[in-house]
Amino acid sequence: MSRLVVVSNRVALPGASQNGGLATALDAALKETGGLWFGWSGKVARAHSGEMHHQQADGIEYLTVDLSREDYEGYYNGFSNRTLWPLLHFRLDLVDYNALTQAAYRGVNALFAEKLSKELRDDDIVWVQDYHLFPLAQELRKRGVRARIGFFLHVPFPSADIVAGLPHHEKTFGALSSYDLVGFQTERDLERFQDYIRLFRGGQVAGQGDLRDHDGRRFSAAAFPIGIDAGVIESLAETASRSATTKRMHASLNGRALAIGVDRLDYSKGLPERFRAIQRFFERHADQRGKMTYLQIAPVSRGGVASYRTLRRELEQYAGHINGAHSEPDWTPVRYVNRTYPHPALTGFYRLSRMALVTPLRDGMNLVAKEYVASQDGDDPGALVLSIFAGAARELDGALLVNPFDSDGVADAIAAAMAMPREARRERWQSMITRIREYDIHAWRKDFLSRLAATRG
Repeated sequence: MSRLVVVSNRVALPGASQNGGLATALDAALKETGGLWFGWSGKVARAHSGEMHHQQADGIEYLTVDLSREDYEGYYNGFSNRTLWPLLHFRLDLVDYNALTQAAYRGVNALFAEKLSKELRDDDIVWVQDYHLFPLAQELRKRGVRARIGFFLHVPFPSADIVAGLPHHEKTFGALSSYDLVGFQTERDLERFQDYIRLFRGGQVAGQGDLRDHDGRRFSAAAFPIGIDAGVIESLAETASRSATTKRMHASLNGRALAIGVDRLDYSKGLPERFRAIQRFFERHADQRGKMTYLQIAPVSRGGVASYRTLRRELEQYAGHINGAHSEPDWTPVRYVNRTYPHPALTGFYRLSRMALVTPLRDGMNLVAKEYVASQDGDDPGALVLSIFAGAARELDGALLVNPFDSDGVADAIAAAMAMPREARRERWQSMITRIREYDIHAWRKDFLSRLAATRG
């Protein structure tokens, strides 16, 4: 049996808390065959990049690399977060391009390849995660690595014209042809990638997912919509529904319905647009005033980036404006918090909520939507209001689908969720939970790895 090698920007080291199902799924995959998990250590060295750290536990070897402050700023804060992240979320207006940070990005990928290539065997299966590591396979091939290498993009893939808006885009996106299998969240992402290969790489699309680059190299691409660990989430929510934290939240509502949103503080999540829709809900549906409380949990992310600081101030102003216009002495319509809550507590809040608002402007998948559905009491589930621009909208056909740019439309969907009879909510929930259970995080990784194992290598 081939050894699995997982490569990611950050590594879930043994003993550390594993946040989210992805780390759990990758850990489970490595334990099945034994393997290696490689990536950045999370440490910023005072001098040079490249110091290695080894750990071993449960048949898995963990190999991590330190980065210098200069490389960290260029590769991670610079090109990954200020250039690629907005580009991949269709925000060319926010792309901060700098030739030096692009060089740092390439340099760190070359460093990772130099360190990792010495550890690899020809019969390994290498699985690379996300946009921090687009050029890694290309760098590994330069060093003679012959193992099968797959890549999965967790965020959206934009249209070919947007990708081409990045100076020297071929250095970054053209490198994807060095993988044997490139995975995306949705068929739409796959189609946009195929357009890029055809229009800007001079390549060919022989069939859906069967690609040939301009130099004749053949490789595969496919959609693998990521799931959650549905059984774990359902169990957590059942337990959390009886917890003191959930009971305090329930008591604080004074019989009112709870609507919830849980998002990183990021411009891709459509939070200003969502707050405008909440305001329009109370304006258009005056009979609902005092009947619903909206809780927005938005932990701060990338607080050092100016656009994120601006977003935080904007949301604080929106929340204040809504509350100032619509509050009563015994009721505040919007509760807006920037702290992080433990996963079990969130599942309890999800289960308590009459609806969830998941309205990103762009999202690769959005696992909050799936976790919300999995957290529900099947006898009396809540409703999901979901953006058409989230990858999850392609699977969750029981959601109330909305355009996040249409404030009135979102407001009316909130009203529909409030008024929806229990039987209708149960029917919608059943169709969604069936899909979530069938194609969970473990089915996702088995699907990808079986496809990768079957490639030519």
